[in-house]
Amino acid sequence: MTTHCAVPSAEFAFAGPLRDRLIAAILDGTKTSTSSTLLEYSRENEPLPVIGARQTVVDSHNSAVAIIQTIAVEITRLANVGVAHARDEGEGFVSVAAWRTVHEAFWHSTELRAGLKDPTFTVDDDTLVVLERFQVIQSHGHTAR
Repeated sequence: MTTHCAVPSAEFAFAGPLRDRLIAAILDGTKTSTSSTLLEYSRENEPLPVIGARQTVVDSHNSAVAIIQTIAVEITRLANVGVAHARDEGEGFVSVAAWRTVHEAFWHSTELRAGLKDPTFTVDDDTLVVLERFQVIQSHGHTAR
């Protein structure tokens, strides 16, 4: 008898239009990286991403749409995020400044602050961020590689 471990789920942003756009970018291959503050992992008691780990991407209705595999992880200061990572987020960023503006708005949002149970949470140049690169290995029941 073979037992299978469940693949943990990956939720991009909060359910709604932003998550839907991010998932579309993952599925079309535009989005191959993501960013989170290190604090989000510790506050949510989530393990840090590990190279080789697989996650099931879920949509706004909590339905599985793909399986991704982590291929690189870096923890760095917010000020050190480079343009390649910003571009690979798949949201059309052509500069780190544009990437940072959108991400700071998300990190300073009422929803994220509520999730962290910190209504004054803010980021600055020294905030540690987790940069994760991934590849889609299965989408809609078809193997990507």
